Amino acid sequence: MEESISAVEDSLNQLALGNSANRPRRHDIAGPGVYLAHMQAASYDQGVSGFKTYTAALGSFRFHVYLFSTDTGQLLSVIEANRLGQLRTGAATGVSVRHMARSDSSTVGLLGTGFQASAQLEGVCRVRSIAEVKVYSPTAEHRVAFASRMAETLDVKVTPVDSPREAVEAADILITVTASRTPVFDGKWLRPGTHVAAVGGANEYVRELDDECVQRADLLVVDDLAQAKIECGELLMPASRGLIMWEQVRELWQVVSGAVPGRRFDDDVTIFKSLGMALWDIAVAKVVYDKAVAQGVGAMMGN
Repeated sequence: MEESISAVEDSLNQLALGNSANRPRRHDIAGPGVYLAHMQAASYDQGVSGFKTYTAALGSFRFHVYLFSTDTGQLLSVIEANRLGQLRTGAATGVSVRHMARSDSSTVGLLGTGFQASAQLEGVCRVRSIAEVKVYSPTAEHRVAFASRMAETLDVKVTPVDSPREAVEAADILITVTASRTPVFDGKWLRPGTHVAAVGGANEYVRELDDECVQRADLLVVDDLAQAKIECGELLMPASRGLIMWEQVRELWQVVSGAVPGRRFDDDVTIFKSLGMALWDIAVAKVVYDKAVAQGVGAMMGN
């Protein structure tokens, strides 16, 4: 996770310098609930470009990253990327917390215990000294099992709670990483100074955050504005009704580079909406590739 956080953070700094490029995700629909997604990026300072592709079918996803040399055009690697996707997404949340959450943040509220949740919590715990996590999932057995597993993994107090409100009201840092199509908490529950990382949902008809939450934000940040204007329901829905303006939305590279302050006051409510960038995939894939070559693992491919 530490390597992934460094790779993602560096990729955003390089984006600020004009040393990389990122293209929004596109979906090709193959049937009801079946599609192929594709997203691509180039990292000139790292000498690599590539793309991630994934399929959705029968309720499951399969991810692969293809990495190329920008010097020769050679295909360097094909990486099965389900775990890589967890790492880069958790790392991006960690980067947002490093630059946008209060430095004294010590409590985390976590809504959701699915595939991405563990890496989200790990990413946060790598950049802040977390004393307690309160986790909610609609299924009691899931939240209890998750709390037990993550308390042991991260050596942090993780408490399952019986309602979203208990997790939200206690949080300095709130992570939403659910499969819900509708808001998962009331924005009035947020206490001043909270940093929200909204990770679930990448669809214009889906949102984890309600209008109240979005309107309370002193700083709204997305990973990629062009992509957000296509598939970020949390912002598309209120923007369509004039509740927010796209002109007030910033990108994470602006915050990481220092062009935009991550927060001005301790009481600011800050929001990072994570949709996922191919640039993060390429950055973390390059770390994996370099380690694989150094350790002599993986199947070598011909030219």
